[in-house]
Amino acid sequence: MGHVRSNDEGWRVMGRRRTAWWRTRAQGGRTPVRPVRAPVRRVGDVRRVGVVVAVLCAIAALAGQPATAAGAPGPYGYDKGDRAVNGATGAPDAVGLDSGGTYRSSLPKGAGLYYGLTLDEVSDVYVSVTAVPPAGTTVAATDGIRVSLQNAAGTGCTHQSATFGASRSPHPVVAWAARETGRALCKEAGHYYVLVERVDATGSSSDTWGLELTVVSEPPLAQAGTSDAPQGWNSASPEPVTGEARSRAGGSGFAGAVAVGQGVWRGDIAPGGTLFYKVPVDWGQQLSVSADLDASDAGSGYVSRALDLALYNPVRASVDEAGVGYQGSPRSAALEALPPVEYRNRYFVVDHESGMRFAGSYYLVVHLAAQVADDFGQGPFPVTLRVRLAGTAHGGPGYEGQSEPRNVFDVTSQDRAAAVTGSGGGGDTAMKLLAVAGIGAGSVLLATLGAWTVAARRRATT
Repeated sequence: MGHVRSNDEGWRVMGRRRTAWWRTRAQGGRTPVRPVRAPVRRVGDVRRVGVVVAVLCAIAALAGQPATAAGAPGPYGYDKGDRAVNGATGAPDAVGLDSGGTYRSSLPKGAGLYYGLTLDEVSDVYVSVTAVPPAGTTVAATDGIRVSLQNAAGTGCTHQSATFGASRSPHPVVAWAARETGRALCKEAGHYYVLVERVDATGSSSDTWGLELTVVSEPPLAQAGTSDAPQGWNSASPEPVTGEARSRAGGSGFAGAVAVGQGVWRGDIAPGGTLFYKVPVDWGQQLSVSADLDASDAGSGYVSRALDLALYNPVRASVDEAGVGYQGSPRSAALEALPPVEYRNRYFVVDHESGMRFAGSYYLVVHLAAQVADDFGQGPFPVTLRVRLAGTAHGGPGYEGQSEPRNVFDVTSQDRAAAVTGSGGGGDTAMKLLAVAGIGAGSVLLATLGAWTVAARRRATT
């Protein structure tokens, strides 16, 4: 989801340079009960009917309201549990972030903001920052963010940058930084700082961007010597999964990412839209993913980097990304071959290998460039994800304690079930629930209306 660079100062280069596409009830008084004549009862029935009709009209009006199309440009789906926090312009004033926390902030143009961390001497800590420009804003290929983590003395631990890339299409972009105790730098306990900087190009809009920050801590291993150096693995690109595609609308953010498992999954995406999915990947399993963009006969032209596919691991750190241009014919973007998930993968050098270091939910993020609408219309355009999980799952490396948030590096039976049913916070789930609720409520009300009508007629004849 953008042009991503990562670099560790004083230790190694973590990655390669890539161009990528990132009722209350009303309370009233009690009316005394008194005898009434049948005509008055009929008036009461008419009043009840009026209430029913009004409710039915309200349901019909609500159901008839236009909903945002799946995959259309719109608000990013922030985590409902995000805590609001303001970044500081200097490290001494930085507000502290807690391990396991998710936060919402903002980043004006040209700004660099600090956030604080207090770390122990045994846990690895990962900070991921998602920058969310408003839809319709103007961005350049080199616009983006830079995230760095430094100790109290100002020594850099790691940093990474993410930009919008050749598509110049505004969408969420993600960069991350880490404190890893196995490195020569930044392994002491104490105060640390996360610096989030906006990388601005000349001519881009001055809109303020939203930020979502997450902090994840990984406990040490219970037994030393279980973190062997990385081993060789089969790096041949597997054949894409085939079979009938199943419909699975994506979410609008990491928190609402919709679960998928092995199989072929189809969703609709509009130009400028971004879809979020998640795949549970256990220790020992090998993930491979490709995304297909269907043909269009609605126009002609060429859009550079029209379709982007990005993969993030359970701490929302970038693993790999791929993108393709589009001129109306079918196109496919595939991630590089990825190693099976193992703890020791962290000792690899490049991102698409070292990033596969945890079990848990891996995030697939699909973006369709806004410029596609100029040549091929507003869509939406069908996108097909082909997800393969190879290998046999096995137990984890044996952590000494719990991660924060808890169980972030686990794959549970609920996670596997969600991959089948497609649970998550995105797509048309809300509208489906509304439709079901509307139909159900309407049916009940219509049945009640019928019963009242029959009762009224019977009373009128007595």
